[in-house]
Amino acid sequence: MERRLGVVGIVVIDRKKTAPQVNQILSEHGEIIAARLGLPYRERKVSVIALIVDGTTDEIGSLTGKLGMVRGVQVCSSLIRK
Repeated sequence: MERRLGVVGIVVIDRKKTAPQVNQILSEHGEIIAARLGLPYRERKVSVIALIVDGTTDEIGSLTGKLGMVRGVQVCSSLIRK
C-alpha cells in the first residue's frame, strides 16, 4: 500500500482527563509519527497537538479514528502523496 505524508491536528478540550488516553494512542502509533508539537493554549483553555505523519492511509486512519473517539478530542488531518 502506498505511503502518505501528512499533518494531523489535535485539539484537546480537557487535558487532565484525556491526556492518558491520547498519549496511549500516540504511543501505539509511534512508528508513523515523524514529529510532534504540543502547545497548551491557555487563552482558549485547550491543548493543541500537531503531528507530522508518514504511513499508509490505513495506519493514519487508525490513529485519527481512535483519537476522534476520545471524548473531548477533535482531530483533523491532511495527507499528500509522497
